[in-house]
Amino acid sequence: MFHSSAMVNSHRKPMFNIHRGFYCLTAILPQICICSQFSVPSSYHFTEDPGAFPVATNGERFPWQELRLPSVVIPLHYDLFVHPNLTSLDFVASEKIEVLVSNATQFIILHSKDLEITNATLQSEEDSRYMKPGKELKVLSYPAHEQIALLVPEKLTPHLKYYVAMDFQAKLGDGFEGFYKSTYRTLGGETRILAVTDFEPTQARMAFPCFDEPLFKANFSIKIRRESRHIALSNMPKVKTIELEGGLLEDHFETTVKMSTYLVAYIVCDFHSLSGFTSSGVKVSIYASPDKRNQTHYALQASLKLLDFYEKYFDIYYPLSKLDLIAIPDFAPGAMENWGLITYRETSLLFDPKTSSASDKLWVTRVIAHELAHQWFGNLVTMEWWNDIWLKEGFAKYMELIAVNATYPELQFDDYFLNVCFEVITKDSLNSSRPISKPAETPTQIQEMFDEVSYNKSCLESDFTSGGVCHSDPKMTSNMLAFLGENAEVKEMMTTWTLQKGIPLLVVKQDGCSLRLQQERFLQGVFQEDPEWRALQERYLWHIPLTYSTSSSNVIHRHILKSKTDTLDLPEKTSWVKFNVDSNGYYIVHYEGHGWDQLITQLNQNHTLLRPKDRVGLIHDVFQLVGAGRLTLDKALDMTYYLQHETSSPALLEGLSYLESFYHMMDRRNISDISENLKRYLLQYFKPVIDRQSWSDKGSVWDRMLRSALLKLACDLNHAPCIQKAAELFSQWMESSGKLNIPTDVLKIVYSVGAQTTAGWNYLLEQYELSMSSAEQNKILYALSTSKHQEKLLKLIELGMEGKVIKTQNLAALLHAIARRPKGQQLAWDFVRENWTHLLKKFDLGSYDIRMIISGTTAHFSSKDKLQEVKLFFESLEAQGSHLDIFQTVLETITKNIKWLEKNLPTLRTWLMVNT
Repeated sequence: MFHSSAMVNSHRKPMFNIHRGFYCLTAILPQICICSQFSVPSSYHFTEDPGAFPVATNGERFPWQELRLPSVVIPLHYDLFVHPNLTSLDFVASEKIEVLVSNATQFIILHSKDLEITNATLQSEEDSRYMKPGKELKVLSYPAHEQIALLVPEKLTPHLKYYVAMDFQAKLGDGFEGFYKSTYRTLGGETRILAVTDFEPTQARMAFPCFDEPLFKANFSIKIRRESRHIALSNMPKVKTIELEGGLLEDHFETTVKMSTYLVAYIVCDFHSLSGFTSSGVKVSIYASPDKRNQTHYALQASLKLLDFYEKYFDIYYPLSKLDLIAIPDFAPGAMENWGLITYRETSLLFDPKTSSASDKLWVTRVIAHELAHQWFGNLVTMEWWNDIWLKEGFAKYMELIAVNATYPELQFDDYFLNVCFEVITKDSLNSSRPISKPAETPTQIQEMFDEVSYNKSCLESDFTSGGVCHSDPKMTSNMLAFLGENAEVKEMMTTWTLQKGIPLLVVKQDGCSLRLQQERFLQGVFQEDPEWRALQERYLWHIPLTYSTSSSNVIHRHILKSKTDTLDLPEKTSWVKFNVDSNGYYIVHYEGHGWDQLITQLNQNHTLLRPKDRVGLIHDVFQLVGAGRLTLDKALDMTYYLQHETSSPALLEGLSYLESFYHMMDRRNISDISENLKRYLLQYFKPVIDRQSWSDKGSVWDRMLRSALLKLACDLNHAPCIQKAAELFSQWMESSGKLNIPTDVLKIVYSVGAQTTAGWNYLLEQYELSMSSAEQNKILYALSTSKHQEKLLKLIELGMEGKVIKTQNLAALLHAIARRPKGQQLAWDFVRENWTHLLKKFDLGSYDIRMIISGTTAHFSSKDKLQEVKLFFESLEAQGSHLDIFQTVLETITKNIKWLEKNLPTLRTWLMVNT
């Protein structure tokens, strides 16, 4: 069940006509919802067996053995005081938690991690009323579960309120979790420090003892002590500031709405802001370090537009009177939706017209749209437990599409959204994928839930009427609703998508006016002839809402496939049939017999008879089917012929991405005859479209993204005119001492070509340190990673580990970029193996960074030797107690790469000899 808090803004009209989409899933998916708010599961009953209980750090018995907290004590309100010292890099704090007791108990279990609790007392409501001092509590600690037990002298009485008070202290964290320090460099070269929080999913316990589970919503009254040179920010507006002795100030903030601990936020910094008001009176402010305030204009404009849009779309006012968005110099995720104080990486919020490209602008807009959607999905309405984070992340991802299309149609995000679908198919087509809703108990397991399945696949399920969509057409949605009829039918359909992993393959065989349909589970790297294939197909069945069109009519036909096989009758003879119109559905299509030949013929004769999104889908599916062993590579490559006449940028980029990936695979494996022929083919067939590209920022978003991709490819392939132009621009830029404004869409390309000389590389590293634009730094860092000199690459990795010049938050992306290059792949892989323990000191085991480091340095391998190396490394980690689901994903991906080469290398070699 969603947990909703009805919230009213005193100065604004409350609106509680909840948009039907909020609750559609509670109606159709009751089997994954826990409907009793604070029931005590049977496993929580106390046992008298002393052996069943863990041992606290002092050797005494710890009175609770579960990872989940008991629900006998429920928090209602936290009074939290925090005083960070940005010189000694620690903080002292105190809190008073008002709790309600539901069952008699002699202990209170909370979460606490790496906090030194110096005092703990308990007051009854009556004691508090008569100002009686609190009773001292004994504190037991069980770090394995990140829990503390407060032992009370007398049993707590059911249905009464109590106040738990604690004093505690800790160092500000060195990483990216809990309450931690971040640093930035001013234009004058001074390093300054700020203190910032990041709590999702289970890190609020690192900042204050709390009931750190999403179900335990409470109100928070926060006070922060600071120096006068700093400001303090929190979820709510500031009520007052008190001047204290010694020049210290104490800011008091309004009490929050009822919310989960992971959404609490507070920051002490010296940032500057730019503000504006929405049409309903919400004050929106964008904060950044003082020298970057001029990069906040676009974010403010976008936030005001998007917040206005969401209030109208959901028909519910944003419940707070202010919303702050702040660019944090050191931040692990892209952004975090803390209610009223959203934290971002600088690259996800700041926009510098001189160095931010078209794709940078799209990214910033998307991330703002995503986090603002969370103010409703996630904050106002919260999942009960982390196994269902797809409910908030999927909706927020889906709302990116709806909101950006409505507010910034010129960004043409609709065409980009297919990538969201294709990204998750890469994972979902492996046996190691997982269902959308999956049990997760430990902090590591919970962190691993933040993946493509929770974000991208769940987003596709958000339009539940389509049984998984890669794009949403409102007209088609309403038609499908009418078509589906009853809720029961929708519920039955949705179960096949949320509780079952994987993606279906639709096999179509045309026989005259008859279509024979068959559904299978689509698997990459496991072929029909493999002995395990049949077992991996068992018990998989989806209810797939199909759409199809034919050569003889523009009509979109619909059919729901609920069985393994089915037959459809066509109204007339047709030369081809195309399923999954506009690539709307979450399924792969294989056309048996002459089906693919007929579609390829049509593309070559007149590709415009097929819709642009259908052409993207065909290219995607044909290459995916090669990876599954269902089609030969030459068939897929034959389809790329038509691309020289393609005018749709998304379709052109989709085809080029596969050809480019084959080139890089051959280049990394040093299969030089094929890589040279592929290079020749690419430059021969795509020369006209490459030569048409200008070195400018002109055109639509897609014109600009195509320009970036094509010129990058041309320079990667050492196309002489491209290298010459980029080198020329780089020389001019160096001569101008970095003052020359190079068009943003070609900036990364120019820097990458410039980085190939020692002088250019050194100059770029200097500019990296001096740059005030994170967007520019990203482009410079990528360019530096393309060096062919291993000592330079090693220097970059060392700087990333040190975290001063290259921030540690960029280490995972840096290792990924280095590992993708022939000269860097072994270096990056060796580094990870040799420095694993050091990496775990910087990032949590289940963190996105660790997962990206693992996959980024291994998943491109394609030899049996490397597979064995990776397998042995993972086994050694598991022997030390470190297990991640991504280990299996990586091993399957490498196996898939090996099998792809074995099956397709001779075909690729022959095809290129004939066609170049």
